[in-house]
Amino acid sequence: MIKVENLSKRYTSVFAVDNISFHVPGGEILGFLGPNGAGKSTTMKIITCFMPATSGSVSVGGFDVFNDSIKARRIIGYLPENVPLYTDMRVNEYLLFRSKIKDVPRRERKSKIGECLDLCGIVNVQDQIIGTLSKGYRQRVGLADALVHDPKVLILDEPTIGLDPNQIRQVRGIIKNLGEKRTVLLSTHILPEVEMLCNRVIIINKGKIAAEDTPANLLDIVTASSNLSLEIKGDSKKVEEVLKTIDDVEYVSNRITAKRDLQKEKILPNTSGKDEVNTFDIECKKGVDAREKIFNAMVQNKFIILEMKKRAASLEDIFYHITTKEEGVR
Repeated sequence: MIKVENLSKRYTSVFAVDNISFHVPGGEILGFLGPNGAGKSTTMKIITCFMPATSGSVSVGGFDVFNDSIKARRIIGYLPENVPLYTDMRVNEYLLFRSKIKDVPRRERKSKIGECLDLCGIVNVQDQIIGTLSKGYRQRVGLADALVHDPKVLILDEPTIGLDPNQIRQVRGIIKNLGEKRTVLLSTHILPEVEMLCNRVIIINKGKIAAEDTPANLLDIVTASSNLSLEIKGDSKKVEEVLKTIDDVEYVSNRITAKRDLQKEKILPNTSGKDEVNTFDIECKKGVDAREKIFNAMVQNKFIILEMKKRAASLEDIFYHITTKEEGVR
C-alpha cells in the first residue's frame, strides 16, 4: 500500500533522509521509530504530499505522490504531531467543513461524520467549541478529521504526545481498531506503544534505516545477549569506567536514580561521590553470564552492590542497542 524507494531529502549539505526504502502492505500497522532529528517526520511529510523529496520515489495505493498527489491524498488520512484545528469552530461544524474540503459526497457526509464521532469517542462533545476541549479531546478531533473521508492509509505522527495515561490508553485502543481495516504508519517515542500495536518496526537513525523487522524478531537481537540491571553505591563515573573494562560487557547505560537513605528508606536528592546510588543497564556478550566478573570488579574497587539481576529485554533495549551501536557507544 505504501512503497518508498531510494528516498532522500537534503537541506544544503545535510541529509534529513538518506536513501531509504521500505514497503508497507495493506492491513499492517508499521511502527516508525528513531531519535529526535532522525528523519521520521520528514519521511511522513513526504509520503503525505506535504513536502517534496530531493530524490527517490513514493507511491501510496499505486499513486505516485509527486505526479498523482491529488489521487494519493484522497486515500491518505494524516494526523501530524501538532494537530492544526480551527479552535473557534464547534466539533461537528469543523468535521463538516473538512469533509467538504476532502470531497466527501454530500449524501455521505452526515453518516461519515457520525461514524468518526463514534469511533473516536467524541459524540458527547460534538457541539462544543474546539478551543474549550482538553488536549486529549483535541487529539481525537484531529484523528476524526484524518478519518472523515474513509482513507485506506493512516499516517500518525506522535498521536499520543502530551496526553495523560488514560488518554493514551484510549487513543491506543482507537488506533488498534483502525488497524483492522486500514494500513497504518505510526511514529511514536513511546516504545511500549509499538510493542502493543505494531506488526512490524522500522528504526531510523541519522536519516538511514538501522533496523527493520517484527518486534519479536528484533527482541531476539537483544535477548541473544545477557541483560543485567545493576544498582550500586559509588561514584557513577568511576563505576561506569570499571564496567566498561570488563571483557564480557558490551554496552553500559547509566540510569540516574535518586540517592536513598537505606536506613530510613527515604528518597533524597542525588549527589555525586562515593555515596551516590545509580542503576546501570548492562548488555553482555551473547551466551555469557558476566555476573561473577562484575561482582568481583565491584568488590575490588570497593563499590557496594545493592542489587544485580537479569533483565527482560524490551523494545527500549533494541532502540538503545541499535542507535548507540551505530554511534560507537560502549
